[in-house]
Amino acid sequence: MNKTVFDFFNQDLQFIHGVGPVLAARFNDVLGGRRVLDFLLHKPSYVRPREILDSVTGAQNGDTITISVLVKSHKRGGVFRGRRHPTQVICADKFSAPVTIQFFNVNYLDYWTEKLPIGQWRIVSGKLDFNSRNGAIINHPEFIEAPENAAKIPRHQAIYPSGEGLSQKTFAAVRDQIFKIIHEQIAAHVNDERMLEFIDALEHIHYPETNDDLNPNNTYVAKLAYCELFAHQSAIAINRRMRAEQKSLRPVRAKRYDLIDKFYGILPFNLTSAQQRTIDEIFADFAKPIPMMRLVQGDVGSGKTMVALAAMIKMAETGAQSVLLAPTDTLAQQHFAKIAPMCEKLGIVCDVLTGRDKGVPRREKLVSLRSGRTKIAIGTHALFSDDVEYKDLGLIVIDEQHRFGVQQRTTMRNKGHNPDMLALSATPIPRTLSMTVYGDMDISIINEKPAGRIPIKTSKISIMRTNALIDRIAPQIANGAKVFWVCPLVTESEVSDMTAAQSRFDDLRKHFPHTGLCHGQMDKKARDAVMTEFADTNSKMRVLVSTTVIEVGIDVPSATIMVIENAERFGLAALHQLRGRVGRGSQQSYCILIYSNNVTPDGLKRLDILCETDDGFVIAEQDLMMRGVGELLGTKQSGWIQYYFVDYREHRDLFKLAQSAVMNNNSDDDAWAADLRQIFDCSTIAGA
Repeated sequence: MNKTVFDFFNQDLQFIHGVGPVLAARFNDVLGGRRVLDFLLHKPSYVRPREILDSVTGAQNGDTITISVLVKSHKRGGVFRGRRHPTQVICADKFSAPVTIQFFNVNYLDYWTEKLPIGQWRIVSGKLDFNSRNGAIINHPEFIEAPENAAKIPRHQAIYPSGEGLSQKTFAAVRDQIFKIIHEQIAAHVNDERMLEFIDALEHIHYPETNDDLNPNNTYVAKLAYCELFAHQSAIAINRRMRAEQKSLRPVRAKRYDLIDKFYGILPFNLTSAQQRTIDEIFADFAKPIPMMRLVQGDVGSGKTMVALAAMIKMAETGAQSVLLAPTDTLAQQHFAKIAPMCEKLGIVCDVLTGRDKGVPRREKLVSLRSGRTKIAIGTHALFSDDVEYKDLGLIVIDEQHRFGVQQRTTMRNKGHNPDMLALSATPIPRTLSMTVYGDMDISIINEKPAGRIPIKTSKISIMRTNALIDRIAPQIANGAKVFWVCPLVTESEVSDMTAAQSRFDDLRKHFPHTGLCHGQMDKKARDAVMTEFADTNSKMRVLVSTTVIEVGIDVPSATIMVIENAERFGLAALHQLRGRVGRGSQQSYCILIYSNNVTPDGLKRLDILCETDDGFVIAEQDLMMRGVGELLGTKQSGWIQYYFVDYREHRDLFKLAQSAVMNNNSDDDAWAADLRQIFDCSTIAGA
């Protein structure tokens, strides 16, 4: 990249005129960084038109309008007889229709008097509010300018996703400063035509005139989306090449024990053909000269854990060690409870290591790992703490891999010598997208469920029928059924009508005394204790009211009923994951989706899809088409690619075009690809 451009893109925003360290810190909270580049990649959400009108006649309540007004009088505000009155500036438009400008901060009357002097014309822009008493009102207009300064009010205002302490005026001022510097100081030093086109596309999306200018199919948005995809695909190609070059460094491990056939012999069930096919693919990878990088995608309850265990036992046949990395203590303990008895029958030492382990017990486990005695270690982030050493780490299995960021995966891999990597995901994503997100990994799909699993019956009901639902499930609870009751919030909110877990817990406890409560604001030990008690078959707890903390990390085969309140507020993938918490035993299970009075047609459509199918891949495809890649994958997840301009629903052809361009890449494109990889920070790609 041209050094001048690179230096400017990476410049801290605090050095842009008018910003400083305080505003830069606020930008960091919103942009996820505080560089000029972070700002340039922050796309406006929509355009707010501010064309100047002559009259309020014809405008609608709630419209944002820009209008010329003649200032008639001032009415000082204040507190009179215990009531707070706003400061009012009485005006008239060009057709003498009255317009009142109101300010509720009465301490600034002199300031507003100066801005709106009696007898003068002013242009004001803000949200219009009609009422029967005062007619047209604009509260705290966003712009007030004299007619000769009308150009200071943008005719087409780009509205950015913002945060506390950052106004749209601040965004516009910083944007203007950035592009002023680009035009006056940077552009002349750019000798790459593609970089100039890239900057031009950025400028077009930061100065849109209509909402069409921000649509995915807009020429400039599509150009930026292609650049982003090309950057990611070229990074994936580099990862694959680097893996191939590691073949001379991979340890050659000979078989020392006969364990895998014994494992098959002690299984109390037959593996599905999909499980066996996936195991065969993993074993074939073990025989290759390069380290394995494989993703196993399987629906909830498809048997991914048994596939992972087969891989770890195969590794133990060579005397090497394996780790199973889980996102929570609870899930790690559940994996250990399921896997350890099988390992004991095979004579394999299996242990669990989490943040709970302290003192002597922890030191003993570390010694066992360092000596190579422990062949399978199950745990959380504790498995790659600085003081944890392995004698020969051959395989890393990551459960719910999107819960772990790139740096965490890299730290774990550095504990061994080019170990094999096996990632598990219960969040199915369509194959086209998975090839883009995980293009540097081989993919196995477990698309069958173990025999004997009874499909979960799913239905939707209105929140008005909640009491009837409670009456309906009471006999089942009396007969020993266990119920998950999921709410979207912890406590009631004044700005939301979503049901709170605490409130529902208080209500259900009146009907079912043995009800538990679990949410993310609880102390971790207390939360784990509640989950453990609910999972205990001998426990009296029959109902667990929870937030989505139970989406991953609790396995209760005796739970047969899942109730999800405000279900329309969740994405399909999240609902499918929650539903997967039941249906793990031999009894018929049910999922009841409660929707609110304010449910939208799209919300009901999502619930209908869930009622019609339990195929996670079908659900993922529908979720993707309805909400887009950012919502489906969750852009907050540190392990996923975070797209700025790409929209999967509209840019499918660009995905294929970028992949093809990378495959047919020539040396002339190498420098440009390197520039784009830096711009779009391709370290976020899985395995990078």
